[in-house]
Parts: sequence; structure tokens; C-alpha cells
Amino acid sequence: MTGYRNPYEGRRDPLPPALAEAGFHQELADLDGVLINYVRGPETGPPLLLIPGQMSLWSSYRKVMPELARQFTVYAIDVRGHGSSSWTPGDYSWDSAGTDIARFLRQVVGRPAIVSGNSSGGVLALWCAARVPGHVAAVVLEDPPIFSAEMPRFRDRDRWVYGSLKHTVEVLGDLDRQRVADVYRQEIPVGENKTIRMPDRFVDLLDRLVTRHRRRHPGSPASLGVRWLPGSLDELIRSASMFDPDFARAFVDGRFYGDFSHAAALRATTAPVLLLHANWNRFGEYGLVGAMDDEDAARVRELAPQTVYRRIDARHVIHDHKPQEFVTAVTEFAAVLRGSPAS
Repeated sequence: MTGYRNPYEGRRDPLPPALAEAGFHQELADLDGVLINYVRGPETGPPLLLIPGQMSLWSSYRKVMPELARQFTVYAIDVRGHGSSSWTPGDYSWDSAGTDIARFLRQVVGRPAIVSGNSSGGVLALWCAARVPGHVAAVVLEDPPIFSAEMPRFRDRDRWVYGSLKHTVEVLGDLDRQRVADVYRQEIPVGENKTIRMPDRFVDLLDRLVTRHRRRHPGSPASLGVRWLPGSLDELIRSASMFDPDFARAFVDGRFYGDFSHAAALRATTAPVLLLHANWNRFGEYGLVGAMDDEDAARVRELAPQTVYRRIDARHVIHDHKPQEFVTAVTEFAAVLRGSPAS
């Protein structure tokens, strides 16, 4: 599926006041024809690159960026297919998205960085550690789906996340008829025989709010346009409207994976690794509900014995759910790096 472009490519909106006051600004990098949108903080320390997960934008890190900027030169990006970066329908894979980040590290950052990624962004951080080690000082793997996002396990055993991506494609796949609020019409397992989901009436309300906002602000990303609902609801609505559904479709139809082996990448990684592991469950009908189980985490440490492991009682996007714990974990990890003989 090709032949369309991101309608929001290169878009710049005012930064949240806390980020503007901390010295952040938004820029655009042309990486061999792929435009990558990013936000950069002031030069205050070693570079730290933040890579969000699938269907998340750089702004998911807004809670942690001001404090991190006190010790690091922070970069937060929109991965290709997301936000204000280029959409590349028909060309989504670990290799293509990873190559973007490798070029960003070389052309924009210009020196070895701590590369931190959440979810699929964590797998991209691992890709960089294995494929372009000279640009990576260390990696932070924030609840990444290492092993669980490999075929055939992803589709056949731990199939809930796979099913979630299928739902995303069904809801967002027709760019002319999208109803982005329908991303919330999904059942979430909370027990062996129990699921929860938002009531249809509430999702219908969200849909009406999005429709009203689009009518009032044509050409803008979707928004609820109200302040009396949690900002987290609006963040997902906005990010879903700025997401190329072919990115998710590539996971569903198998194009994304290529020959990238998570185990081989871990064996090849020599940089220090911090693994942050969030909450997870496993239910017979759905498989893994989360990114990785305890066996996966143990296998990461076995294949990359330099890994520092931290279990955090948090939802999948740790930096948003438990921002202070994320900041503490990253800064303590970096302090150990600076104090080591190899730093």
C-alpha cells in the first residue's frame, strides 16, 4: 500500500510551557529523504535519545524531559510513520526504522548516546546497539517486547497484542473514513475469563467530540478539544490520527520483522544495558498481556550479562505512568556509567 503522504509532516505546534521554559525546541532532520521530527533540549550533559513505542509520539515523554534535561542533552523523536515525521507506506521494518535512528545518531547527535526506547522503541534501541555500536554508549530497554514480538510466537502464542494491532489496522486503515476514537473499542483482558472495555456510549461521546474539533479546526490532528476529560485520552486520539496504519499492518502481515533476531542482537550487544520491566499477565485464551514475562527478562540477562535489571510496578509506558521512577532509574544507571573505568 503506497502512494500517500503524512498530512502532518513537518508540523510544528507550540511546545508545552514546561518544555519551552527548560530550553527545548523542535527541529526536523532530513535523513536520506526521510524526515524525522524531533525535540531537543539544551546542551547540559551526555546525549540521551528517547524513542517512543508504536502509535506514540515524542510527547509521551513530556513528563520526564525537563528533569532529564538537567543532566542530559535530551533528544526525543517521532519514529517514521508517526507524528510529524515522514510516512513511508510499504517500507516499514526493524531495518528501515532502525536505519533512520542510526542516521539520526550519526548526523544529528554526532557522538555516542544513551539510547532509550519504550516498547517497539526498545527493540529499535537494541537494533542500534547491535548494528551501529559505535554510536551507542548504552541502551535503556523500557518494557520492550523482546522475544514476544517475534514470529510465530507473536501471532500464535502471545496473540493479544497481535490482535490489538489488527484492531488498530481495522479502525485506522481507511485513511478517508477514520474514526480514531474507535481505537478505544477494544477489550482488555484482566483475568482468565474476564475482559473490560470502555462503554460504547462513552466512545460515541469521544467520537462526537473529535468530529466537532475537526469541523472547527480543519487540517489539524484529531483532538477531543475539551479540558474536562483526562489528557491521556486526548494524547491517544492525537497520536492515532498522526499514525500511518501501514506501520501496524506491517506487523500483522509480517513485513516488519525481516531477519532481525532478538537473541542474536543481544549476543552482539556490548554496550551497558538497563532493562526496565513493567507489569504483565498471562491468560490462557490471550497469551501474554504485556511486553515480556519473567522468562523473557531472564533470557535477556543471560544473552547480555552486562544487563542491569529493574522491575517496576507500572503500566507498559513506565515513563508516563511512573515518571519519577523512570527518571531515577535512568539517572542512576548513567551515574554508574560515568563512574566506571570504561566511561
